[in-house]
Amino acid sequence: MLQLHYREVGQGAPLVVLHGLFGTLDNWQTLARRWAEAGYRVISADLRNHGRSPHSPEHTYTAMAEDVLGLFDQLGLGPDTTLLGHSMGGKVAMRFALDYPDRLGKLIVVDIAPRASDMRHQDEILDGLNAVDFTQCDGRQAADDALARHISSFGVRQFLLKNLYRQDDNSFAWRINLPVLTAEMAAIGTEITGAQPFLKPALFINGGMSDYIDATDKLHGIPALFPNSQVATILDAGHWVHSEKPDEVFGLVQAFVGQ
Repeated sequence: MLQLHYREVGQGAPLVVLHGLFGTLDNWQTLARRWAEAGYRVISADLRNHGRSPHSPEHTYTAMAEDVLGLFDQLGLGPDTTLLGHSMGGKVAMRFALDYPDRLGKLIVVDIAPRASDMRHQDEILDGLNAVDFTQCDGRQAADDALARHISSFGVRQFLLKNLYRQDDNSFAWRINLPVLTAEMAAIGTEITGAQPFLKPALFINGGMSDYIDATDKLHGIPALFPNSQVATILDAGHWVHSEKPDEVFGLVQAFVGQ
């Protein structure tokens, strides 16, 4: 169990937020502040091998859920807590809900289903990240130039470059544990299963232009593990629903948590 780096804002009912693959807690800070202003205690965490949290050679959903349990214990979070996770963080949240159902009041999963995910679509991102030579990289522009040889999307590159930081010796590096994430990419796509379903309320939010949650997931995969769940689709949004349609995500979460 690793001690996760986190940021806390606001007071009220607890809402814990987990980012996705290659992300950090910073990805959710705009919405975190809005929920805090609406009367919630919002705790955003960096998952292991991401952001400012510790690195580890182990990157399984069981281990990541245990890390979150440690955070709950550290902060004294009770069973009125809502846990929200996006993408990889959504699978961590599902694993936590199934393993520690008594620690949660509600679950929110953003644009990911329990089923196994084919992670080959991450190959170009991994190629780009691994192509950056930090012995030659003298800053953000040089890193972006190296990424651009593999990743055409400017938006994706800007998202990844949030992981760039300057070390004490003035050299640059990635905050993510890139060797482990590269090695464990298949495990990151693994299916979430459970011996017993999570019976408390769950909200799944998916982007209408994303294929991370499909019709079969809505009919079978999600209800099998989360029978007291609902799926809300935000039209004209892709996988990064919270950055593309923040007002809609804010409203859905506020309405669900306030029920």
